[in-house]
Amino acid sequence: MSGSTTGSSRSLRQLMALSVGSTPVVVASDPHTAREILTSPHFADRPIKRSARSLMFDRAMGFAPNGTYWRLLRRIGSSHLFAPRRILAHECGRQLDCAAMLRAVNRERVRDSRGGVVVLRNHVQVAALNNIMGSVFGKRYEFGFCDERNNNNVISEEAMEAMELQEMVREGFELLGAFNWSDFIPWLSYFYDPLRVNERCEALVPRVRKLVKKIIDEHRQRRGLEKRSIDQLNDDSDFVDVLLSLDGEEKLTEDDMVSVLWEMIFRGTDATAILAEWVMAELVLNPSVQAKLQEELDSVINPPNTTTNNTTITDEMVSNKMPYLGAIIKETLRVHPPGPLLSWARLSTSDVGLSNGMVIPAHTTAMVNMWAITHDPTIWAEPIKFKPERFLDGSSDKYGLDVKGSDMRLAPFGAGRRVCPGKNLGLVTVAQWVAQLVHRFKWVEDPKNKVDLTELMKLSCEMKTPLSALALPRNVVK
Repeated sequence: MSGSTTGSSRSLRQLMALSVGSTPVVVASDPHTAREILTSPHFADRPIKRSARSLMFDRAMGFAPNGTYWRLLRRIGSSHLFAPRRILAHECGRQLDCAAMLRAVNRERVRDSRGGVVVLRNHVQVAALNNIMGSVFGKRYEFGFCDERNNNNVISEEAMEAMELQEMVREGFELLGAFNWSDFIPWLSYFYDPLRVNERCEALVPRVRKLVKKIIDEHRQRRGLEKRSIDQLNDDSDFVDVLLSLDGEEKLTEDDMVSVLWEMIFRGTDATAILAEWVMAELVLNPSVQAKLQEELDSVINPPNTTTNNTTITDEMVSNKMPYLGAIIKETLRVHPPGPLLSWARLSTSDVGLSNGMVIPAHTTAMVNMWAITHDPTIWAEPIKFKPERFLDGSSDKYGLDVKGSDMRLAPFGAGRRVCPGKNLGLVTVAQWVAQLVHRFKWVEDPKNKVDLTELMKLSCEMKTPLSALALPRNVVK
């Protein structure tokens, strides 16, 4: 068999075609084919689920169709919302949220009658929600005290708003992540909706509009008659102020602002919390990896031959001085890619010819099986093994591998025009929080609740069973 024939046969094996209801679908499990799909201008659209359209995401960055409006959102995101200078300017907020998380973890550890067991999921979810709320809306909540009442036995307005926000994010996440046959057989929605998706979306949207518009109005009142342009804002200004300061062709309507801000709250919360929990689960299961990370943390935070007792972990530290931490996060993204089938699929806008001679018809949903790629033994040695060192070996072709979309062997955030715009913010946040959690505590498997790596596919791939582990304080004082 000739080389070209062999290559063609391999391409045929790596692209699977099927139909889900009346929807034609192709699934790529090969890095080269995946790159062709994700970087092609003919796959710049995303198929939009009924729940996403109902929840206003068709006017937000994730699902808006390719065109003038989407390009405007993309420009606003890259130039203003997710610009490196703004991510850096919000570092103090990330550290505040992490400090609150550490205090909450310690409170649960102390109260536990079994010797320090902590269920980590709620803590990282609250920290992630507060972190994105601070960046987007410029406000944070004391979620741990939402159930406390004042002297008149009345829950405060802020506590009510915090509980409402948590419930809305949880409901939206379930609706957008639910499998709905009506997305693939449209006429089915007229008489078959077992999850009550339409009804629940109709109930959720007014609540979202009310809360987000209230916060926008608060910003307008605070700004008063002062009309500052985008160039006059401080880098640590929140996203609402940024959007209100845009003018000319960049200015958004209030309804579009609501859609954009709601998507940021929604997506920014789940992605960060899910990745942080997966990282910590692997560190509990791999104590030698955890110990090696703690050595790196100790050497950077309090280097030898110094007299200071530093406890601050900065973004600059985790980004430039902790290569093993970065390798751990990469390996977690490889073993547990957040979207195994890149949940945010693509839609062909015309017939697309691939380099292997195959043609994908217009209006076909294209997915990338990132799990298959990241577990392919022809690409990765010992693919089932959790081995961060694979990214640090200077003789390996994985050394320095970028996870932000340039190398399809590991592209957990997608690639091309639709690559996740918040990837840099998410990575620095997770790195900061994991570093703090592992520096402060030694994490040991809970003998009564073993770590269960069973995956549950919703909007993202999360742990089916929340991580429960013993958090043992470390003596890090020199």
